[in-house]
Amino acid sequence: MKNRNIKAVLFDLGGVIIEVDYRKTIEAFTELGIKDANLIYNQFDQGPIFDEYEIGGISSDTFIKSIQHKTNTPMTSIEITGAWNAMIGSYPIDKLDYIMKLSQKTPCFLLSNTNEIHLRRVNEELSKTKYTSLNLLFEKCYYSHVIGKRKPHVDTFEWVLKDMNYKAEEVLFIDDSPQHIKGAKKTGINTLHFRKGSHLKEIEEWL
Repeated sequence: MKNRNIKAVLFDLGGVIIEVDYRKTIEAFTELGIKDANLIYNQFDQGPIFDEYEIGGISSDTFIKSIQHKTNTPMTSIEITGAWNAMIGSYPIDKLDYIMKLSQKTPCFLLSNTNEIHLRRVNEELSKTKYTSLNLLFEKCYYSHVIGKRKPHVDTFEWVLKDMNYKAEEVLFIDDSPQHIKGAKKTGINTLHFRKGSHLKEIEEWL
C-alpha cells in the first residue's frame, strides 16, 4: 500500500482514538424510563433528534428537553447528560503518543460526528492526560455540530477536503463505522476501517 502519495491523515475520534461503548448510553436511557432506546439510538442509526443535535441544529437545552418528553418518568438535565455521556470512555495514552509522533512528519486532521455535551466530556477525559488539547495533535479539528455537516454524507467529505486543501487521493481516512468508510470512498479518499483489534500502526502501511 505504500507509495500512494498520502500527504495527510484524517482521523475519526470516537471508536478510533477515544473508547466508546454505545450500549452504555442505551442501557442508561432504558434505566431512565425511555422505551426502545436501542431503536432510537445506536452506533449505526439514530433518531432525528440526535441527527439535529449532532449538526448543531438544536441547542443542548432543546436536546435535553426532547429526551425528557420521551419518557413518563421525571428526570433532570443532569441525569440525561449523565446517560448521554455514559458511552464516552478514556483516551488510551499510547494512541495519543502515536498521533503526536505521526503529526510531526504527516499533517493530521480530525473529523468527528459529535455534539456539545459529548465534546465537553471528551475534553474532560483529555484533561486527565498530558495532552491538554486536541489542537496539539491535529492541524485542525472538524466537529459536526460546529461545521453543520456530518458523516457519512459525501458533501461533508468534499467540504472538509477543500478546507484541508488536499486532494482526495492524498488523504487517508480512518474510521470505525462502515457507513462512514463507504461515504468517504465515494469521494475517492483512501480509507482504513478501524475494527476491533486494529492498531494505529496500520497507518504506516500507507505512508
